[in-house]
Amino acid sequence: MMAGGYYGMGGGFMWLFPLIGLGIFLYVIYMIFNRTNLTNNTGVNSESALEVLKKRYARGDITKEEFEEMKKDLI
Repeated sequence: MMAGGYYGMGGGFMWLFPLIGLGIFLYVIYMIFNRTNLTNNTGVNSESALEVLKKRYARGDITKEEFEEMKKDLI
């Protein structure tokens, strides 16, 4: 029986802890850059509130009266 050998203190999974740490680090870096890209995004996909309101009215989500009142609030 080998005492204190390669498998003695932690087994063959000691390589797993640095990989988990690296994965967590990379995930945090990704989330930081992803969040800043979303907050600074002024690209093609950004819609004005009036455009969103028009789409909601076109889909039938709101009535004409609701549309007109919300439109007055925006303009």
